[in-house]
Amino acid sequence: MALFKKRTVGKAGEWYYCLEHKKVEEGPECPNKDRFGPYSSREEATRAMETARERNLEWENDPRWHDTVGRGERDED
Repeated sequence: MALFKKRTVGKAGEWYYCLEHKKVEEGPECPNKDRFGPYSSREEATRAMETARERNLEWENDPRWHDTVGRGERDED
């Protein structure tokens, strides 16, 4: 007996962006490793790559992630 049942049919209203096929799909059609989501709307899933780019830029420019104090380097004023 399997511990986890593989879901073959997606739920209506759950939207995903497939990275492999570069398309929006309702319910998970492709494996987890190949998709972003779930999103609450088709429009939100359509913007998945743009949202990822925006979040990556925020992370790259976040000074908390580039703090060198405490790692053996001096804090330059």
